[in-house]
Amino acid sequence: MTLNLAVTPGEPAGIGPDILIKIAQQKHNHQLIAFADPDMLLQRAKLLGLPLTLVDASDSFVTSIPSQLAIQPIAIKQVATPGSLNPENAPYVLSCLDAAIQACQSQRCHGMVTGPIQKSVINDSGIIFSGHTEYLAHKTATDNVVMMLATEHLRVALVTTHIPLKEVSHAITRELLEIVIKILHHDLETKFNVENPTILVSGLNPHAGEAGHLGYEEIEVITPVIEKLRQCGLGLLGPLPADTLFTEKYLKDADAVLAMYHDQGLPVLKYQGFGSAANITLGLPIIRTSVDHGTALDLAGTGQCNIGSLNTAIKMAIRMAKHP
Repeated sequence: MTLNLAVTPGEPAGIGPDILIKIAQQKHNHQLIAFADPDMLLQRAKLLGLPLTLVDASDSFVTSIPSQLAIQPIAIKQVATPGSLNPENAPYVLSCLDAAIQACQSQRCHGMVTGPIQKSVINDSGIIFSGHTEYLAHKTATDNVVMMLATEHLRVALVTTHIPLKEVSHAITRELLEIVIKILHHDLETKFNVENPTILVSGLNPHAGEAGHLGYEEIEVITPVIEKLRQCGLGLLGPLPADTLFTEKYLKDADAVLAMYHDQGLPVLKYQGFGSAANITLGLPIIRTSVDHGTALDLAGTGQCNIGSLNTAIKMAIRMAKHP
């Protein structure tokens, strides 16, 4: 079965268009459909010195041919200049996302892969925007989603995502933690084909609270939830000190790590596999993966960008789509 994947390049001034054009130079066994402005892609391809032929997405399978790419045209407001952010184009970025989401909801596409966006320029345009994860949840009317980054050897999910560090402790409630663990466990089984997954749960405080001497969140919130869900048959280990759980002793038998906040778990994963990891939104009614890097405005249009993460995101979206 040939799968259709919607691909959104993200911020047009960044490397998103570049990595999409580069990935289109390869042969693919599944169809990639770019939700983007065709003139912008052709102009960027010319700048990069790479061949690119755009074919209407309603045509037959085309992406097995290198340098050809199916496209769902979405008009950009102003010409995109590599490296130069323009708030006028922020609505275009969201329009690409909206169209890709709709294509997945209608089952025209089997999943979506998103390029990097620049949250600051979207907010500068007057649109309140905290990130892909939250936007996708809103647009699909999903109450709870989980952000997870993954390489071929490590998966790290987050309880909290894009919030200030001072708000993390108050945000982590028993209710939220239980919801996040259940979503993570469910999607590991259904979308990653992992039977009876083992999840390592980190503590919030140094040394996982040191029996209350360094904080009470482990005693009052994290441990009670872990114990409750263990009784339901979930394979959970923790709360573990975050500075030691990323060691072979624990990771060798684990299917995923659950970190309490963004910069607790992701620096380790990105050190281990930056450029070959994918960002995955769990809990959605559609499949969504993304690159693990930002817009890299200084590299846009130079041809120096790396397509490793986009490659991984595409492969993971395909793998997930085959295990609905």
